[in-house]
Parts: sequence; structure tokens; C-alpha cells
Amino acid sequence: MKNYTITVNGKMYDVTVEEKDASAAMASAAAFAPSPAPRAPQPAAAAAPGGGEGTPIEAGAAGKVFRVEAPVGTKVQRGQTIVVLEVMKMETPVVAPKDGTILSVAVSEGQAVEAGDLLATLGE
Repeated sequence: MKNYTITVNGKMYDVTVEEKDASAAMASAAAFAPSPAPRAPQPAAAAAPGGGEGTPIEAGAAGKVFRVEAPVGTKVQRGQTIVVLEVMKMETPVVAPKDGTILSVAVSEGQAVEAGDLLATLGE
């Protein structure tokens, strides 16, 4: 299961999404899915000194990076916007799931992202 924090009309909601057996879902979907377009290589992530493991912040939907609001080293609070994505012509904030410091940012403004792509890493 994956936990996400979603903001709708200024209200934050914590959601848990259960993942189904991926192999069965992929087998049935593969017969009907078109071939994906080749993707541009991802830029190297800018990392804070000391690095280490952290909490990955992922895109919840496909879109384009509109703005990076929390660069590496920024201390953020739970619910604070880290990256703003443009999804279906709407600005969609991606927020910090907990308090911490941005360890890395894996995207740049204008970059296309898919759902599940790593946007940033949040440390303690």
C-alpha cells in the first residue's frame, strides 16, 4: 500500500492506495495498451551534502513540472508545496507528507513527468 496526501480546494486528505497484483494487471492491459513513446533521459538529481536515504516524493499524475518551490536544503513542513505540476491545464501542488529537509530534486521546470516518477527526496 502507498500513502499519499492530496489537497483539494485547500483541504488536505491522507489517502491509502492498495496495489493489486501487478503481473496479472499488466498481462491483461498489455494486449490493449499502445506502445509508450520513448522518454527523454531524466536529469541527475541534485543532492544535499551528506545524502542518505529519504522519503521519495512522486508525481501523482502525468503532467509537466510548472515550478519547483523547494530547492535542495529547504526545510519544509507537512503540507508545504514542494513542486507544482501542470496536469490537464491545472496547477497541481505536490506537498510534503511530513516535516523534513529536501535532500534532492530530480526534476526541472518544464520537464514532462509520468505518474509515479520521482520528483524529490525528503529527509529528516
